[in-house]
Amino acid sequence: MKYAVVLCDGMADYPVPALNGKTPMMAAHKPHIDALAQKAEVGLVRTVAEGLKPGSDVANLSVLGYDPKKVHKGRSPLEAANIGIQMAQDDVALRCNLVTLSDEEKYEDKTMLDYSAGDISTDEAKEIIESVQAHFGSDKFHFYCGVSYRHCLIVHHGTTDLGHMTPPHDISKRVIGAYLSDAENAAELIAMMRESCAFLKDHPVNKKRVAEGKLPANAIWFWGEGTCTVLPKFEDVYGLKGTIISAVDLLGGIGFLAGMHTPKVPGATGYIDTNFIGKAKKAVEEWESGQDLVYLHFEAPDECGHRNEPHNKVKAIEMIDSIVLPEILPYLEKQGTYKVLLLPDHPTPIATMTHASDPVPYLLFSSQKPTQGVDTINEETARETGTFIEDGTTLMRHFIDF
Repeated sequence: MKYAVVLCDGMADYPVPALNGKTPMMAAHKPHIDALAQKAEVGLVRTVAEGLKPGSDVANLSVLGYDPKKVHKGRSPLEAANIGIQMAQDDVALRCNLVTLSDEEKYEDKTMLDYSAGDISTDEAKEIIESVQAHFGSDKFHFYCGVSYRHCLIVHHGTTDLGHMTPPHDISKRVIGAYLSDAENAAELIAMMRESCAFLKDHPVNKKRVAEGKLPANAIWFWGEGTCTVLPKFEDVYGLKGTIISAVDLLGGIGFLAGMHTPKVPGATGYIDTNFIGKAKKAVEEWESGQDLVYLHFEAPDECGHRNEPHNKVKAIEMIDSIVLPEILPYLEKQGTYKVLLLPDHPTPIATMTHASDPVPYLLFSSQKPTQGVDTINEETARETGTFIEDGTTLMRHFIDF
């Protein structure tokens, strides 16, 4: 038996005026996904439990069968694990975004123009993070390069009592002053964020980007603080050898901590320009090498939601359908027995440009147990089935046992 989880990050949404009142799932032409949905269990699942913040960390842990209320110690430690950082028990990790802020003189008056610094490349980001480490690094603070705009700060002998360190994608196009933590323990971090504007303004990478008509990475932004995280091994829990394929450190870190294989795919970016076919082919390679379950994670729908790009969000769903599924389904069919679980981790509505906690649609297909599904899967048809899984952490066991 081979198992495929196709995780379309942030795919669920609300009706969008630009899509004639449809959600991206409704508007997308997705014949391969819908063909599975016609023979699958379809319903809604709550991946973000009441009282938890809706994020890819919490939601993907739930989908993988880990209870975030028990194991979640913060987002950034998961990313740190994938970067290869060995955290001490009294270390605190924070996500360090490279962002683009507007050029008002007073820091508090600046606007969050772009939480991704114009999709800065990893090579460019590496130069900037090395400069940031040289400037701000110390016995207490150490910066590590991740992927694109996503990086990591380790605070030795740190604290997570930092007040509210706002995710930058939650305040796109907003003035930042109201979203800066005023907690005493956060003062040093806020001071670094403030100073980074002057320090990075004339960085050679940014001068070159501006000359090319691109947004500069003219500030650093901290959030997602947390401490060292330990997860039970996936194989010990489920008896299956698992792989996670993703462009983002968060998923790679979860996989690493869960004892899963986390291969890298060249050209995997986390956006709509990602190497869809490369990731699909890597999934087949993993099954061929003896892995039982492959968790294929696609960040693109989520990024398009954050960026208010409804048509690109539709395109991202269509590319998963037209590129990924035609590569993996024929292989799985040749194996004779297989199961597919396809779902988003959480909604990332175009209207709000950030995450939501609403239950998400899922399809669960088994080649051994075809069932009556729906003609096309979306938020509405999934709700209409009446099937609802309240505790998302039970979904993985349900999938395996289905």
